[in-house]
Amino acid sequence: MTVQTKPPLLEVEGLKKYFPVRTGLFSNVVSQVHAVDGISFTIDESETLGLVGESGCGKSTAGKAILKLIEPTEGTVRLNGSRIDNLSPSAMRVYRRDLQVVFQDPYSSLNPRMTAGEIVAEPLMNFGAGRGSELNDRVAETFTKVGLRPEAMYRYPHEFSGGQRQRIGIARALVVGPRLIICDEPVSALDVSVQAQVINLLKDLQDEFGVSYLFVAHDLAVVKYISNRVAVMYLGKIVELGPKDAVFATPLHPYTQALLAAVPITDPDVVRERIVLSGDLPSSTHPPSGCRFHTRCPFVFERCRVEEPLMREINSRHFAACHLHSNPNADRPNSGVEPAGPISKF
Repeated sequence: MTVQTKPPLLEVEGLKKYFPVRTGLFSNVVSQVHAVDGISFTIDESETLGLVGESGCGKSTAGKAILKLIEPTEGTVRLNGSRIDNLSPSAMRVYRRDLQVVFQDPYSSLNPRMTAGEIVAEPLMNFGAGRGSELNDRVAETFTKVGLRPEAMYRYPHEFSGGQRQRIGIARALVVGPRLIICDEPVSALDVSVQAQVINLLKDLQDEFGVSYLFVAHDLAVVKYISNRVAVMYLGKIVELGPKDAVFATPLHPYTQALLAAVPITDPDVVRERIVLSGDLPSSTHPPSGCRFHTRCPFVFERCRVEEPLMREINSRHFAACHLHSNPNADRPNSGVEPAGPISKF
């Protein structure tokens, strides 16, 4: 008997987004910024994929390209098996209810001239999903789901705190019943105590409605708490992808190891080897040849400088793009330094 596996909700393959660099009187294109340069991943139903990396690595750009808020340069995006990256704005409208977004800034993403209720009701009106008392009842119910009182519908965004405004943003995304919400650093602008409330709200909504998340963030503690799997980006590329526990316990890529080693620990008895990255982040306009991390990697050897590593499954569902794992017996670094072991007590 053949067991049929359910296809992923979201499939991203070879996604690229380049921005032209123009100069001169006639705005000639002299180069391109490789913001996202060929990333691939999937998200299943009711799953959260955390997308992490330092500022400028292309996380938010990837989310916007998936949403078609900006047009992808290359690659394919499929939602529930249907390709959406090549659709016109009118054809894309059919998929907008299933694909929603929560933005980073909970103030600038809300229209200051509309009440909170009008902001949340607007998606329903756009899709003709309710009117009159039915519309108000649905908005009020959604306010309750996100932890706001229904009477808050008649207040304006400036009358709310930052955490409350982000709840309004979540309500706006949730009200149309989406299957996938892209969360673009939704808690980075909030106080730590409020961050915990919003993260717990997102987890509760996922349990109740079965919604999936692409959670873009740079806070590793938040990503570890909310995610099922984690993808690590560096300079437009995904360098490691795997289950949350595996990535945090036994990181395979030196960049992931460096990110985790930089997180402060509160236990004075825990001693962690520090991984120091040399040099600055290279320009995404002229990315390095071979492995893009080789200019800062403490374990670099000659093959890294000339050959780009492919994403390989090193352990069960745990992938990494690193020559250290492609062939254990070939051209290992001779510096005497070995890749870091498990990151403990994080």
